[in-house]
Amino acid sequence: MKRDYYSGSIAKFLDSSPNEIVGTLATASGFAIDLTQRDAWLEQVSILKTVLANRRGRIYFEYAIPRMGKRIDTILLIGPVIFVLEFKVGESTFAMHAIDQVCDYALDLKNFHESSHDQFIAPILIATEAVTAPEVVCGTPQNDKLLAPIRCNPASLGRALDAVLEFVKGNPDIDPERWEAGRYCPTPTIIEAALALYKGHSVEDITRHEADKPDITLTSNTIDNIIRASRDGRHKSICFVTGVPGAGKTLVGLNAATKHQSKDDGLYSVFLSGNGPLVAILREALARDHIQNEIAQGRQVRRGEARSKVKAFIQPVHEFRDEGIRDPKPPIEHVALFDEAQRAWHQAKTADFLKRRKGVLDFAYSEPEFLISCMNRHDDWAVIVCLVGGGQEIHTGEAGITEWIESLNRFFPDWHIYISSRLTDSEYGAGAILEKIFTRPHVVTKDELHLAVSMRSFRAENLSHLVKELLDLEVAAAARTLLELRDKYPIVITRDLMKAKRWLKNQARGSERYGIVVSSQAERLKPHAIDVKSPVNPIHWFLDGKEDVRSSYYLEDVATEFHIQGLELDWACVTWDADFRHTPNGWQHWSFTGDRWNHINKPERRLYQKNAYRVLLTRARQGMVIVVPTGDTDDPTRKPEFYDPTFEYLRDVGLRTI
Repeated sequence: MKRDYYSGSIAKFLDSSPNEIVGTLATASGFAIDLTQRDAWLEQVSILKTVLANRRGRIYFEYAIPRMGKRIDTILLIGPVIFVLEFKVGESTFAMHAIDQVCDYALDLKNFHESSHDQFIAPILIATEAVTAPEVVCGTPQNDKLLAPIRCNPASLGRALDAVLEFVKGNPDIDPERWEAGRYCPTPTIIEAALALYKGHSVEDITRHEADKPDITLTSNTIDNIIRASRDGRHKSICFVTGVPGAGKTLVGLNAATKHQSKDDGLYSVFLSGNGPLVAILREALARDHIQNEIAQGRQVRRGEARSKVKAFIQPVHEFRDEGIRDPKPPIEHVALFDEAQRAWHQAKTADFLKRRKGVLDFAYSEPEFLISCMNRHDDWAVIVCLVGGGQEIHTGEAGITEWIESLNRFFPDWHIYISSRLTDSEYGAGAILEKIFTRPHVVTKDELHLAVSMRSFRAENLSHLVKELLDLEVAAAARTLLELRDKYPIVITRDLMKAKRWLKNQARGSERYGIVVSSQAERLKPHAIDVKSPVNPIHWFLDGKEDVRSSYYLEDVATEFHIQGLELDWACVTWDADFRHTPNGWQHWSFTGDRWNHINKPERRLYQKNAYRVLLTRARQGMVIVVPTGDTDDPTRKPEFYDPTFEYLRDVGLRTI
């Protein structure tokens, strides 16, 4: 599929009339073009005709970036350089958000476009009414051939092109045909994925595909086939999808839900999650995007209307449960997708919550059992998709996947069951209970229901493997895995939080998001201005920009495992407190109460704490810094011996100190 609205040689561009070029752009867009857009294109064409006179290469207008749902104004291939041009027609200043925008486009090509990985890329912002522009200083701050953003006005654009070409002189020219044939293999954040899917993109459009690795599209297609077979055969089915952290389980669920959003569709679906911050953030992101799109089309929309529109698509699982208690009729959805299904509550937790908060007495069901019973109310067919994370249980009352299996065995003998071939692995906790279920009919095991490759970190797919080895104290294995990813995915350690903050800011480019994450038990980080009891608003933390003090960028508010599970940052600072300590005898687990640390003895709580650090250490897509404070000899709650062994363990594995 053609990725641009107009492309050709620079010679052809120079020989074509402005109206002919704009006509091609308008036709390719498929939309009615207003005068503002037409005039903007005409001005860009006019500027480029002057600047590109006597130059050779290729030009591309409105080049699609599907991961971001946007298009680059212009790409130029000249010599050994990919020039990424963003025009701000009528602007006289170089706004920071515009600089980040053009840098983001260049980063997208660098990271996700196969034939751009190893090329020089120069992002250039052109403010057409700027009187002056800064002098061009060429450099690649991170030594990856991506130049620092360049700011130009029309008069200085030609000189900027010359300066970059002089800087890279001696490198081989880019082959346009090979560059155009390169695959686009994106790895979107969950927020980006939700926005793209909601706009009608398929999971295949926005994810990478590699011949030698499992494909998320295969899992999505398998689920689609199960749904359609259940509808056509008029039977009820449940399938269990497993995956390593960041493998795309949530993306698979969102993909299925977005395909069928109309109540008139026989396959009407809903995406359910017990992760409150995730639901709130995705809803707000979709609502904000909807508002921006409506404004761009010249239409007005109220924020409340935009939020209502997305509420039916993504729902908290507890709202779905409570509606099932109030109304005994079948839900309108025939397909329910439960994210992080292993976190559903057991009977005691569910009954206690409903009694205290909802006035429901003597509730006799676990959440899995009741949720299955709600879908079982359909006379004809229904499908439940359970998205199961390994080692992700982080809160008391979570039943694990065994409660789903036991509920099916006890009360739902006619349901067809499709099981990931990896559900028997230790981290999913299904254990011997699965042996019972294979004695009943209509049970199928499918390899396609397991997502084995982490997509979160496009720089290092084996990050989750490294974290597992670190937490399991497999020192030699962790050291080997670290060597494999060190050049692609930087992980550094420090004792100084201020150094860590500077490192984050120096690593991040464009609007790459960074922030500080800590354990919810990290009570003794207060001397470092980190208070886990101070409530953070996850919507502002994840969605707001660099100018907002509530955003993650300010490095003031911190997120815990409860805020960030299921989400991700580009760069993370994991600040490690004395709640989880390394010792010669293994990890020690502590909880701070009153004025002292107390041992955690319950195996369940120890597991939750270990999983909390697993969540924190697998949130960063591009790299992270781990801070282990030095402690304070004058503070009995922060003795250096609480922290030093943890730092020494991480250093001995091979993490570089800054």
